[in-house]
Amino acid sequence: MYDEADYLMISGIQHFLFCRRQWALIHIEQQWEENHLTVEGEYIHKRVDQPQIKEKRGEKITIRGMRIHSPELGLTGICDAVELIEDAQGIALAGYAGRYRVLPIEYKHGKKKYDQSDEMQLIAQIVCLEEMMATEIPYGEIFYHETRKRVQLEATAEKRRKLAESVGEMHDYFARRFTPKVKPSPKCKKCSLQEICLPTLAVKQKVSTYLSRKLAE
Repeated sequence: MYDEADYLMISGIQHFLFCRRQWALIHIEQQWEENHLTVEGEYIHKRVDQPQIKEKRGEKITIRGMRIHSPELGLTGICDAVELIEDAQGIALAGYAGRYRVLPIEYKHGKKKYDQSDEMQLIAQIVCLEEMMATEIPYGEIFYHETRKRVQLEATAEKRRKLAESVGEMHDYFARRFTPKVKPSPKCKKCSLQEICLPTLAVKQKVSTYLSRKLAE
């Protein structure tokens, strides 16, 4: 179990699996730059993450911008949307009659990726909700804005194990304030931090050290 002060952001899981160095620059060294991809993603999430909105339509309650956490994994963050759907095998909710099953929905601005970055972020939300609501959640869904489709994702034992390993590595890096080195690759062109990252320079020194020296000059 982690103390609340040591919680890491669920949103960082996507950064970490895309590039461990990118995650460290953002979450450890506090470096950030915008590009068109980050702006599009921020716009879409602003439309979705509205915690003041809770609506009930028929047999479904939708909560937007729900804050979640997991003491076991040491994670915290926000679910874009959580659907609570009437189900006799579900859980009871204060203020509502009947029982409900829980379905987290993650919104992404692009289309389905070939890596596991989006999937692991959703699995983390599932684990948090399971802890908070004392229920089992077998799957969640990702809505991709570019294709306008929902993709169902099963929370398998293998994916949960992969999540725990990745989050454990994130906690280790964060505790040591360690920014890993990486080799340049084609995905660097899509990274908003490519002008800050300086991967070839990082072989010799931390980016924060280089920037501090340049500012002093």
